[in-house]
Amino acid sequence: MIGFGSIGRGTLPLIERHFEFDKSKLTVIDPVDTDRALLDKHGVTFIHQAVTKDNYKHLLGPLLQAGPGQGFCVNLSVDTSSLDIMEFCREIGALYIDTVVEPWAGFYFDKSKGPESRSNYALRETLLEARRRNPGGTTAVSTCGANPGMVSWFVKQALLNLKADIGVPGDEPTTKAGWAKLAQTLGVKGIHIAERDTQRAKQPKPREVFVNTWSVEGFVSEGLQPAELGWGTHEQWMPENGRTHQTGCGAAIYLLQPGANTRVRSWTPTAQAQYGFLVTHNESISIADYLTVRDESGKAIYRPTCHYAYHPCDDAVLSLHEMFGQEGVRQPEWKILDENEIVDGVDELGVLLYGHARNAYWYGSQLSIEETRMIAPYQNATGLQVSSAVLAGMVWALENPNAGIVEADDMDFRRCLEVQMPYLGPVVGAYTDWNPLTNRPGLFPEDIDTSDPWQFRNVLVR
Repeated sequence: MIGFGSIGRGTLPLIERHFEFDKSKLTVIDPVDTDRALLDKHGVTFIHQAVTKDNYKHLLGPLLQAGPGQGFCVNLSVDTSSLDIMEFCREIGALYIDTVVEPWAGFYFDKSKGPESRSNYALRETLLEARRRNPGGTTAVSTCGANPGMVSWFVKQALLNLKADIGVPGDEPTTKAGWAKLAQTLGVKGIHIAERDTQRAKQPKPREVFVNTWSVEGFVSEGLQPAELGWGTHEQWMPENGRTHQTGCGAAIYLLQPGANTRVRSWTPTAQAQYGFLVTHNESISIADYLTVRDESGKAIYRPTCHYAYHPCDDAVLSLHEMFGQEGVRQPEWKILDENEIVDGVDELGVLLYGHARNAYWYGSQLSIEETRMIAPYQNATGLQVSSAVLAGMVWALENPNAGIVEADDMDFRRCLEVQMPYLGPVVGAYTDWNPLTNRPGLFPEDIDTSDPWQFRNVLVR
């Protein structure tokens, strides 16, 4: 396991609970030794070192080939190149999983790179190129956490629920083309990865401290990348600072502004209508790409708009306001709230499919901190949604060891959710009549499109 932050701590007991393996061969590598005592308690070997571009083969090779059996690299770290480590694992026949297409340290803050080069679209294209260059072979699961990851499985289940409720005939899709055609037939114009985190700390956020319920470094890095979204074929308007990509799958656009400072209108069952941040995520691109229908010439004739609409915990919102008030310079201290520091709250994470005959449908997890404490140690509700998806991805990889490089969209969603469901709390579906034009007070002129409530023109807060 590379990295032992909040997600690593939560994933470790799940690995111990669900897999039979040689405990003496389990090794955790991290440049920080804050939780060394926890690893000692579990009898896990710890290497206090950073995995870098210069040492990763020398460091990981002996550990992953210590046999007998097959090595498995669980990469849960920031500042480690997912692609380089993944390709090395496949060369030596070791299984691999991560939760993000992560670059080596410095990528996110490299001022010599333009916004397009720092995008998740660009990072994902390096993964797709690696898959084209070396198809098949040892399984490497890319971007398999809660989101990206679990939400792609939620999308498929939500499409099937819509299919049944609207009364669309036909068998369940079994191919990428089949799922895309189903989304088109249902009339789904777009998908929000709609999340509301209501977990509250016992102590209020101090000034000059970034507080979050998961990796502060990860959130700040992605939050300072350009806002990105899968771009639907129904869209009639693009923001002035919106840009398309000249190469690659063509499924997404980006904005010339940071995602964590870009607000969108969305909806979740508990919060109802809310503002979320359009933070870039791999699933915004991969889901839109997966559900694209093309004609014989290769032109996209159907694609849903897809993006994150994230309302983090209130302390994280305050932290973002403070950070962007300081021109995007991160606070000198940061804090990840653990299960003992949270008084109550739920992480409500799901997918909002909109624009169809039933208007909008949210499907997802409503996991509380109280239930989290009962079912798994060392993590809050946000962490368990991620670590349980890593668990599901590991199970799938072990059962499909020669699938090559895959994204969550490519995997058996039923099998993955079967593994993950016991850790997600209530998983519910909810219809709503809300749309981005609902209850606007009309006190000021607005540049909106009343002919189609679900245009991104109406979703984006300007």
